[in-house]
Amino acid sequence: MPLLTFNDCGIYCERADVYIDPWKPVDRALITHGHADHSRWGNKYYLCTRAAAPVIRYRLGDIKQETVEYGEVRTINGVKFSFHPAGHIIGSAQIRVEYQGEIWVASGDYKLEDDGLCQPYEPVRCHHFITESTFGLPVYRWTPQEEVMADINDWWRQTASEGRTAILTGYALGKAQRLLNGLDPSIGRIFTHGAIENTNEVIRAQGFSLPETTRVTREINKKEYPGSIVVATPGAIGQPWVKKFGNASIGAASGWMTLRGARRRRGADRGFVLSDHCDWPSLLEAIDLTGAENIYVTHGYTAIFSKYLREQGLNAVELHTEYEGELAEIESKGSEETEKENAAADAD
Repeated sequence: MPLLTFNDCGIYCERADVYIDPWKPVDRALITHGHADHSRWGNKYYLCTRAAAPVIRYRLGDIKQETVEYGEVRTINGVKFSFHPAGHIIGSAQIRVEYQGEIWVASGDYKLEDDGLCQPYEPVRCHHFITESTFGLPVYRWTPQEEVMADINDWWRQTASEGRTAILTGYALGKAQRLLNGLDPSIGRIFTHGAIENTNEVIRAQGFSLPETTRVTREINKKEYPGSIVVATPGAIGQPWVKKFGNASIGAASGWMTLRGARRRRGADRGFVLSDHCDWPSLLEAIDLTGAENIYVTHGYTAIFSKYLREQGLNAVELHTEYEGELAEIESKGSEETEKENAAADAD
């Protein structure tokens, strides 16, 4: 039997009796990162990196949780597990699994570009590699982060010169902090949606530096918003919460902004292509760096991407999982994370 198998609960290591990022409650779960599709409530035990732990506990509440440092080895019934930087968000990890010379890596979500905030991606050599394919089509090719953030700041500067408010959307965990880290505070004040500011507080308490932000509340005079930028969750757009900003320009930061029509679906005036996932060249580079011949393709363009890999001589198969990648940025129905965002927006 393979070291890792895939069942209706998730990625399973039978010999150690543990799951990686299970989507149904299990006894022991190894968690790659804090996004809701990978870190779910209901498991009896959670193991994650020290950097990922605070936000996972904040989101899931009172859970039994242990942590490891990057590279630290935990041995369970003879199987060696270690967590290695995935570069996706703060604390995100690939999980390396080894037994009797057989090595697997479950990558979770990952990106190769160093965003200057989270621990940069590190390739891990293995025989079997489990990869996402959120943006597994040749059309997805990212512009360097510095250029994208320059465009965002130029847009904000222009909006401020017109006496308007800029509203920029991104995930509450990961994307929002990456955007904040690249904004130019000299242009104006930075306001944040409540769900984002709650996450910021957890991350700042860990010692990460973010620019000064102000939580949007009912008490703030609406006259303070023109010229500023508001970093909000995608789920807040289209809600009554947005009306308080008056004449505003809405920008959306996502890999999906590559696609025609994605900006319109998000109700945005401007689209900025910025993703916390790999583009097409980076997916191929990452797979090559692992040296793995056996590739298991999860969430995204699984059929197309696995077919391409087979044409390159790799043993690649597609897997059906309950991971979402950045799908929640353009689809709100059925997303637990979006429901929480909307509740926070209504509260503010």
